[in-house]
Amino acid sequence: MRELTRTEAIDLVGRGEAEQELPERMRADVRMLGALLGRVLRESGSPGLFEDVERLRLATIAAYTDDSPEAFERAAAVAESFSIERADEVARAFTVYFHLVNLAEEHQRVRVLRERDGRPEREEAADSVAAAFVSLAAEVGDDTALRRLQSLRFHPVFTAHPTEARRRAVSTSIRRLVTLLSEYDESLRGGADQRRAERRMLEEIDTLWRTAPLRAEKPTPVDEVRAIMAVFDETLYTAVPHVYRRVDDALQGPAAGNRAPIVRPFVRLGTWVGGDRDGNPFVTASITKKAAGIAAEHILLGLENSANRIANTLTLASETTPPSGDLEALLQRLVAADEEGAADATKRAGNEPHKRAMLLIRRRVTATRHRDADLAYREPSQLLADLKIVQDSLVAARAPRQAYGHLQQLLWQVETFGFHLAELEVRQHSAVHAKVLAECEARAGSASPEPLSAQAEEVLEVFRTIAQIQHRYGPDAAGRYIVSFTQSAADLANVHTLARFAVGPGATPPVLDVIPLFETFADLQAAPGIMAEIVDHPDFAARLDATDRHLEVMLGYSDSSKDVGPVAANLALYEAQALIAAWARESGIYLTLFHGRGGALGRGGGPANSAILAQPPHSVDGRFKLTEQGEVIFARYGDPNIAMRHIDQVAAAVLLASAPSIEKRNSDAAARYAGVAATMDSASRERFFSLVKAEGFAQWFATVTPMEEIGLLALGSRPARRGLSVESLEDLRAIPWVFAWSQARINLAGWFGLGAALDAVGDLELLQRAYEEWPLFRTVIDNVGMSLAKADDRIARQYLDLGDRADLADLVADEMALTRRWVVAIAGGDELLANKPVLQRAVKMRSPYVDALSLLQLRALRTLRTGEVAEADLPQWQRLLLLSVSGVSAGLQNTG
Repeated sequence: MRELTRTEAIDLVGRGEAEQELPERMRADVRMLGALLGRVLRESGSPGLFEDVERLRLATIAAYTDDSPEAFERAAAVAESFSIERADEVARAFTVYFHLVNLAEEHQRVRVLRERDGRPEREEAADSVAAAFVSLAAEVGDDTALRRLQSLRFHPVFTAHPTEARRRAVSTSIRRLVTLLSEYDESLRGGADQRRAERRMLEEIDTLWRTAPLRAEKPTPVDEVRAIMAVFDETLYTAVPHVYRRVDDALQGPAAGNRAPIVRPFVRLGTWVGGDRDGNPFVTASITKKAAGIAAEHILLGLENSANRIANTLTLASETTPPSGDLEALLQRLVAADEEGAADATKRAGNEPHKRAMLLIRRRVTATRHRDADLAYREPSQLLADLKIVQDSLVAARAPRQAYGHLQQLLWQVETFGFHLAELEVRQHSAVHAKVLAECEARAGSASPEPLSAQAEEVLEVFRTIAQIQHRYGPDAAGRYIVSFTQSAADLANVHTLARFAVGPGATPPVLDVIPLFETFADLQAAPGIMAEIVDHPDFAARLDATDRHLEVMLGYSDSSKDVGPVAANLALYEAQALIAAWARESGIYLTLFHGRGGALGRGGGPANSAILAQPPHSVDGRFKLTEQGEVIFARYGDPNIAMRHIDQVAAAVLLASAPSIEKRNSDAAARYAGVAATMDSASRERFFSLVKAEGFAQWFATVTPMEEIGLLALGSRPARRGLSVESLEDLRAIPWVFAWSQARINLAGWFGLGAALDAVGDLELLQRAYEEWPLFRTVIDNVGMSLAKADDRIARQYLDLGDRADLADLVADEMALTRRWVVAIAGGDELLANKPVLQRAVKMRSPYVDALSLLQLRALRTLRTGEVAEADLPQWQRLLLLSVSGVSAGLQNTG
């Protein structure tokens, strides 16, 4: 993509202003990477490709800045003029461009974070844990604030869903480019190092261009597990303890590192990858066991390497740093258990007792990884005890820097990750449990029992697998069991009954924390009653006693939004949280609400920290758990600097959410605007139902979006829908429902019904006041503003007209226009995102390029919908559509 000439820049002032307002260094990065891509297209593309890409690029920029139908028609005509082979190449070129723009944006974020952290007298960001602690302490006092900080918990759970459109090979190439761009940044301008970095970037972009953008086959669940491991290896293993260190440094000042940290590890990881079998027949008990083994191998290898590095730095002579009595006793135990290792350790560190102890501890970690029962640690608490003895000995020997330096980081890593890395959570549908339990009970009561079905055997085997994982890696490695579509207390009790059937009479079942997942509007309303009933069940009561009355409840954002629309779902979720939190508080229960949020707005996406600070009183209380999935995982945790910033921001919001001022603000606002909420709920639901309950809606939806074709993409191991075709909304999973609307540039799942809801209230001054005073309302308005900014009226209309239902198309278009008018009026300014200029500029810079891919996708979709294509050519048109799906996902930076 070449740089605009001066004449073109004058002609295209709208888009030019958006680019000019970007930070200078980022603009330079985008131009350089675009120029390198242009060179690759000239060298490696077919003749004339670069010129055709430029033709479409300039046409869509002109159409974006010119609202006239003629400009849009000219851009569409360019897209229509390409042969199918050329359209394929052009779609690939724009997709690569988006990968490079995303890379440049991420690099700019990292650059800003590094520059901020590098300032001599850095002030903590207002939304950091350290700043949140200061604010909280001002309200509740230092002691209470410290107690809350030390009980803080942020618990992200990684999930695999059919929305990650980017191949792992592409992601790997992009990560290499990130490294090269950093090297380019750090080299002397015009020097040999910079020229070398530029040459290597050119080589890598050429590789990216030549890499097939679409997977040939769907990834298996094990492939998905290994993809998540890349994030752990490259980022989380070191980023999480660095967050602890930065918070402790900020709070303790110059004393940090010379005395015991006041920060306790507050991050815990969970994963559904390899454990979520709801609707995914490919996740079996065998896969779950394998997933646990892969994760354990990664964390134990990390701990082993860390212990070895620390051992090599503890070259402290016994004369300067004498061992404590406890350390000498530990050394005796380690020597007795490992004579071979002891001889080697004595040879390497005869007069360095702390190093000798760490070398022998490292050997025990290695034995744990290799499953050497004689030498292995049985559970992480044993390793922690040994490391603590070493640390205490160093403190006693007046070597606190060594005690609270890298050794403290290792202690934090063991406390955070254990021997399992992330707790493997199992999820299954309540209907499956009921069916299998009926089969087990019938068999138990039969004089001549029939063999259990394959499904029943598999369900029971899962419980035996959980028991094996707990025995192998400790009780924290697995045990949380989520019940999808929980509709009664019996749905939860059934899990414990099945666990007993699985292990047989007299045997002890695995330790289970059974977690209800309330998903539909009706289930959310019934949730408090179900919880009040289930806590009296013997298995639940026993578990409450064992956990000091801690309990988890999961809330589903996806299906509730598809059930009643995004506005009513948001309000219902708030009410459900408030009622469940009030019940838990009255019952003396420490509640953790588990938020089943997706990356897209139709699935509860959006900035997590602002959403946390909008929650009902006592619904957070220092504990926050949510799902992170698909492209969101790599966007938030793929780079160490961005991961640390994200964790810091979310944890700060979790800590601050319990401040009396925040709780009072949210409670008062909810009461003050209850009437507004009731009006919005009713009006939004009515408008949403007028669309989704219209006769033939499901078939129309499948026609006007690439829903059917999304099923052809090898995105994830989980099927995109529950049946063979979309006959009703119930057939469709929430994730592709969101994905399909985003591809059509409508993003309906995130906003439909809001315009009608705001219109029903009708009082702009009241709504503007609510935007200032009511955090939940502000979050909704801001998120919808972002969603609509990524949509496009003209392109959306082209998709809507693919179906022969003008009534439904007009309903969607009118509601989009109405919603946009109200959101702009409430948030202020004369266009969407006027109050968020950085985000607005980023969207404006991308939109014309996304438009180019959307026009190619529309062309392919029309061809496939009309059926006017030879059977031999069908694969080419399907491929073009799928290429455009991948490219639009990269351009919008979200799928489902």
